[in-house]
Amino acid sequence: MLYYLFDWLDRAFDFPGAGVFQYISFRAAMSAITSLIIMLLFGKPFIRFIRRKSIGETVRNLGLDGQKEKEGTPTMGGLLILAAIIIPTLLFAKLDNVYVVAMLVTTVWLGIIGFVDDYIKVFRRNKEGLPGKFKVFGQVALGLGVGLLLAFHPSIASTKTTIPFFKGNEFDYAWLISWMGDWALDYTWVVYVLVAIFVVTAVSNAANLTDGIDGLATSTASIIGGALAILAWLSGNIIMANYLNIVYLSDIGELTVFITAFVGATLGFLWFNTYPAEMFMGDTGSLALGGIIAVFALLIRKELLLPVLCGIYVVEDLSVIWQTWGCKWYRRKHKLPIGQPVPVDKRPLLMSPLHHHYQKQGFKEPKIVQRFAIVGILLAIISIVTLKLR
Repeated sequence: MLYYLFDWLDRAFDFPGAGVFQYISFRAAMSAITSLIIMLLFGKPFIRFIRRKSIGETVRNLGLDGQKEKEGTPTMGGLLILAAIIIPTLLFAKLDNVYVVAMLVTTVWLGIIGFVDDYIKVFRRNKEGLPGKFKVFGQVALGLGVGLLLAFHPSIASTKTTIPFFKGNEFDYAWLISWMGDWALDYTWVVYVLVAIFVVTAVSNAANLTDGIDGLATSTASIIGGALAILAWLSGNIIMANYLNIVYLSDIGELTVFITAFVGATLGFLWFNTYPAEMFMGDTGSLALGGIIAVFALLIRKELLLPVLCGIYVVEDLSVIWQTWGCKWYRRKHKLPIGQPVPVDKRPLLMSPLHHHYQKQGFKEPKIVQRFAIVGILLAIISIVTLKLR
């Protein structure tokens, strides 16, 4: 909104300094600062409000050190995160930009799904929350919408993406069905939509799994967001895109304003979410953060970088799959009766996701989070360096 106001002041009155709003770098910086200020100003009042309403975390007994102390910690802080992302974006971004609109819809859509889940857990006292099939349906619907947008919107329609580590850095999903001959051109959009659905569902759920100890989901999300901000700015700058030989995407640079608000919001929330956490984000935040990362990567055509950039999410997700598969295999092999747990020393991990495995080994939460964050920073650097490693 401020962009349009200062643009009008600049054109109508030659208002001093109004022209600075034409620069994405300035608006992105202001977006990050505003987001961070919102979190720091309203964090404590939000925590007090949640405490008065007795909206606290219900903790399952998993036998983890310090777990019971978390009981009653204010939750649903994801509402504050979403506000700190949406408000700066509305203030500083160009709202007629299709990419910005797509990210705002993504934020609100997944925020609603996460809120319903938290509402059921907190107010209905149902620890299971929203049934998983409804969450997946919401994620699939979002992936379907994003895939169709990118495949058919007249100004951005394309089924090409950037492939890391190789000189021929453009990859067209049509190649996957090239065996169909001329029909491949007609049905490539189907493949692209399926990829979009998979990316959105996988990353959103993986981020949700990572939100298990104080500060872990927030710190990893802020690191990933910072890397995505650089990638978006480079992809939207024709000079840098040509220099790096990457796909130039007209108007994609505007997304930098959104993603810097994302980084500011996650860093601001980390102020209150570091160990011992004063507030939890709940599924309102974690589902939305993962979905935002997934859709953002799809929009800037860097989804094939996600296995590297979101390596923490990948490992967390795989640890759950490995644990589940390993326990099922042991049950079948030893014909355990229904209800009898697999002995701890026979499981692939002491507990999943992976961060709980390290807790069971005796590592304290701050050490786990800091080490995961260091790995996340390394992965972010590698992801950016891939632009030159071709």
